Amino acid sequence: MGSYIPRIVDGSIQLGLQEIGAIVIEGPRACGKTMTGLQHSSSFVSVDQEIEDQPRVREHPEILIPGVTPRLLDEWQTLTPLWNLVRREVDKRNEPGQFILTGSSSPQDDDIRHSGAGRFSRIRMRPLTLLESGHSIGMISIGDLLKGTTKVSGSSSLDIYKIIELIVRGGWPTLAGKTERITGRWVRDYVGEITRVDIANFGVSRQSRDPLKIERVLKSLARNIGGDTRIATIVADTAGEDGVVSREAVDAYLDALQRVFLLELIPAWQAHLRSKTELRTSPKHYFVDPSIGPAALKLSTEKLIKDLNYLGHLFENLVVRDLLVYSQAIDGRLSFYRDKNGLEIDLIVEGMDGNWIAVEIKMGQNSIDDAAANLISFLNKVDTSKMSEPNALVVVTGSGYAYTRHDGVHVIPIDVLGP
Repeated sequence: MGSYIPRIVDGSIQLGLQEIGAIVIEGPRACGKTMTGLQHSSSFVSVDQEIEDQPRVREHPEILIPGVTPRLLDEWQTLTPLWNLVRREVDKRNEPGQFILTGSSSPQDDDIRHSGAGRFSRIRMRPLTLLESGHSIGMISIGDLLKGTTKVSGSSSLDIYKIIELIVRGGWPTLAGKTERITGRWVRDYVGEITRVDIANFGVSRQSRDPLKIERVLKSLARNIGGDTRIATIVADTAGEDGVVSREAVDAYLDALQRVFLLELIPAWQAHLRSKTELRTSPKHYFVDPSIGPAALKLSTEKLIKDLNYLGHLFENLVVRDLLVYSQAIDGRLSFYRDKNGLEIDLIVEGMDGNWIAVEIKMGQNSIDDAAANLISFLNKVDTSKMSEPNALVVVTGSGYAYTRHDGVHVIPIDVLGP
């Protein structure tokens, strides 16, 4: 095993183990859940490996429960009866910090698996942010922006070639320090394996288990990063020689993608506006890591440098990944704003106390003026008599300096941000 890369979720796990009986760490394969769980556990069992080595474990899952606490049950969802066994054990012991469960997919609820309310705390884990991988100085805190901190300073060390490298490699811990040739192939293989195995066999009817159709849906999502997830839109985009992928199949694939934690859905913001502007309510979709888009479309660095428009969408996915992690660390949440007149704000970040900030994402410096004007126009639509004003308007960029414009809009490179 390599050396451990400290993760932002470490603090949440430590706190959870002091307060509740079991922690559930959920996230996509290869994002580092096992390594992180090992840092916080005193005993460990790889459930899927135990099933393979000792088939009788399926009939007697209780034999995996005893062990020094906190006990890590890695890939617990491969033996779902463990959920109720852990729940009962937590009730019996009545002590915090008994178990850590890690899982790369979320099983469907059923009548056997009872609620874990009051016994389990779920923590979502994602691939490495730029801060965790050592590519951000984290000088400007999202938490401070939500509190209204106005001092903004710092400078980026990124250029377009470095941004492409970070996108293609993604935040997968196993790829740290690897060459572009290795990283690109690894992510393509990763996406292919999940397409052939995980998604095709998870929550999808036998008639719909077609890896080629799943690949077409993935390519549609990759081409439209940050777009809405209306099924009709995806169906229309998946036409092939054998026709389109059916609505039922698309719906099943989208559900499976979410259950293996590859697809992130950002909900529409529930805003109070001065006028009765009709809002778009379909969620926007992103991948859990920006590397998945170019891998699904088999795009090389050479192709990306020639398509700056699409590269901008991939950069947006990178920013969303990092802000999802940073906001989770401060119990915040993300949404977006889009109205029928075409005004869209990429992200609204809300804190637990009702404070909020609005964020536009623009990779290049030439788009900053338009993004700032967008934010000001949006602010004029918000009814501040019914809700608080935002504590910051922010344009997140891919390079340059962090500063505050004359109109009060902060410009902040992504590699200066932190939680």
